[in-house]
Amino acid sequence: MQFDAINARLEDIRHNKEDIGRFVEEYKPFIASCAGKAAGRFMSYGTDDELSIAMIAFVEAINSFDSKKGNFFTFSRNVIKRRIIDYYRSEKRHSNVVSLNLYMEEKDDEYDLSSGEAVQRHADQRLAELRRLELQELGRELEQWKITYRDLARVSPKHKKTRLQCAELAGIILSRPEILQPIMIKKYLPVAELERVSGLPRKFIERFRKYVIAVVVIAIGDYEYIKDYIKL
Repeated sequence: MQFDAINARLEDIRHNKEDIGRFVEEYKPFIASCAGKAAGRFMSYGTDDELSIAMIAFVEAINSFDSKKGNFFTFSRNVIKRRIIDYYRSEKRHSNVVSLNLYMEEKDDEYDLSSGEAVQRHADQRLAELRRLELQELGRELEQWKITYRDLARVSPKHKKTRLQCAELAGIILSRPEILQPIMIKKYLPVAELERVSGLPRKFIERFRKYVIAVVVIAIGDYEYIKDYIKL
């Protein structure tokens, strides 16, 4: 996937500290999501040192990213992950992070840790928060297509047969790089071509265009916690 607008923006802000600061502030939910995945737990700004490490790594990624080599968000995610791993190694405390935080958060509750109830509750809360952060990130990506969550709610198929047809169309797009790449770069669906290769009516493709785009974006993106909601 290519993000031409983001790449162009990075080139513009790379040598301006104030612009970089605004960019970092805008993508703090994304940074927190990356750090949370690397650490295996939910994190909060102002509480977890790892998020400071992650923000520094994000700036490092801005300054070192080569726009000719792909997706900035994939690149920055890897930089954040490496820096957090380095941090844990230097602190020599990685193995205790999750268990210590679980204990500190749950010690005043009435739950019995040995029963697993508190651990499960913590895991569910962390999963919900990570999913929320991914939804924020997805919302920003869909803005490039002029698609909102309200649009998706309006056009999402209600019947099983229609959902299967949309999944079939998304599967065709994902399986054909010669179709997928222009779609992701130019941000539009070639309706006539998709009608020809899928056999689905033009009106159907046009009606569910936004939904199919969202499915494709989720399928090829790093949306680990919301991919379970699409079946291809």
